Amino acid sequence: MKQLLVLLLFAGNYAIAQIPQLPEQISPLLIGEQVPEASLKSDDNSTVQLSKVLSEKPTVLLFYRGGWCPYCNAHLSDIQEVEKEIIDLGYQIVAVSPDAPENLKITEDDKNIQYKLYSDADGQLIKNMGIAFKAPEKYYGMLEIKSGGMNKGLLPVPSVFIVSPSGKIQFEYINPDYTTRLSGKLLLAILKNM
Repeated sequence: MKQLLVLLLFAGNYAIAQIPQLPEQISPLLIGEQVPEASLKSDDNSTVQLSKVLSEKPTVLLFYRGGWCPYCNAHLSDIQEVEKEIIDLGYQIVAVSPDAPENLKITEDDKNIQYKLYSDADGQLIKNMGIAFKAPEKYYGMLEIKSGGMNKGLLPVPSVFIVSPSGKIQFEYINPDYTTRLSGKLLLAILKNM
């Protein structure tokens, strides 16, 4: 029994140690790999399975830091400007953040977002996507509040994935510099050439 306890403690510490300290150290899933299954929360706090959402049609899957981030809000608005054209190409837009469902609603209302926002408050999806890193300590309290107490200090590197209905990654844009984002116009050009 003692051996099992020691093994479990070691495994737990090893898993924690796998979260990179810096955004430059992440190891994201690659083009051709499958998006992992995840349970997310919608703005009305209902649980949705990511695979079911993705199966509806080809998807532009965005990961952003949260509604508190001005760069994220600017990016969400930029994507919204080309939303109709993206939809006309047969894609849906899905954005995921560590925000709690009630904070998703605030972002939707403030920015008049029409596409789907989902909560990954516990960070399981961003960890499994390989885009999670340990947030600077100054963010810990705010992240815990914004996530409804679920996030204990993780942030996603802002990312854009284009995903097939079967969940296969067809394109990705990931930049550890959270101030640099894939523009809506460039995303639209990429989608037109896929």
